[in-house]
Amino acid sequence: MNNVINKYLIQKFLKILFNFVMVFICIGIILSLFEEIEFFKNLDVNLNLPLMLTLLVIPNWLVKLMPFIIFFSAMWYLISAQMNKDLLNLKIFGVSNLKITTILSILSFSIGLIIILLITPITSALVTKYEATKAKYSEDVDHLVSINKNGVWIKESYSDQIRITNAKKIEDNYLIDVSIKVLNKDFELLKRIRSERVNIIENRWEIEKPIIFDSQNKNKNGEDIVSYYLVSNYNLNKLQSLYKNLDTISFLDIVYNKDDLLQKGYQKSLLYEKLNLFISFPFFLLIMVVLASIFTLGTTRKFNNLSYLFLAIISGVVIFYLRDLSLALGKTGFIHPILSIWVPILAITLYCSIGLIQINEK
Repeated sequence: MNNVINKYLIQKFLKILFNFVMVFICIGIILSLFEEIEFFKNLDVNLNLPLMLTLLVIPNWLVKLMPFIIFFSAMWYLISAQMNKDLLNLKIFGVSNLKITTILSILSFSIGLIIILLITPITSALVTKYEATKAKYSEDVDHLVSINKNGVWIKESYSDQIRITNAKKIEDNYLIDVSIKVLNKDFELLKRIRSERVNIIENRWEIEKPIIFDSQNKNKNGEDIVSYYLVSNYNLNKLQSLYKNLDTISFLDIVYNKDDLLQKGYQKSLLYEKLNLFISFPFFLLIMVVLASIFTLGTTRKFNNLSYLFLAIISGVVIFYLRDLSLALGKTGFIHPILSIWVPILAITLYCSIGLIQINEK
């Protein structure tokens, strides 16, 4: 009998979760598609490209919002179970509120494990494909900076020239294995510069032992040039703070390829932060289900559906804001970055530990 009841609870919850995921997919497609259309509005591309790019980023977007999707799904499931007397029938069979919460929490934790182990390698590959596709159009947009496991791409536009810089990685104060192309406004190559190392600590880049090809003078030199300077809008600090996209890295990448990622220029501290975000993810899903249970099962007062909806939305917004605030404090150094990841979860857990007592008494 217990197996039948557990199966019933799991199937009902997964059905509602699936419906919410589909709703968020539709919302994500609409929002992201408008953003991609805006990006390509001045380019000669059809709608298929923005749509494809939208579909590439939606899975990663869903993973980020999964704690709140789980929260809304649990709220909806428990409210509907109260309205159609499912909770009353379950209590007749000896199923307590605490047991219902435990089953749904363990299920959510399992979903979190599946996501970080099986889904994030897929989403990271899709985001990588997304960035690589957009990089192909870097010559046709006014601004593009990307730092990921494919390397470093920088595009700068000036009044009469366009400069595109590609490097293998950032190491200490340097861009490593650098290729710089200087184009005119008609995208004709004016100059190409290659160097093993470029110092970018300041906006005045120092290109060490450059090999320069000038299309106008048809010359290639570099043997007698020790240093060559270029003025850029970007320096090391600005690059590292402007675009740190760790969405191209999965949990398994960090576990098995950490040394390779460090060699590509990723900061060790950022990789550990990302690792902790992955580890905390299943716990975040679990605690959001417990929180939803406290709101619905931990009170004897009867709310109408509109009140429950309002409560769910406000709670989700507040938690989302506090979590982002904690992460921001970690990035600015007010608290340790790793601690900033776990503080919201620990705070919600402390609150829920008190609420679980009330649930068990109902």
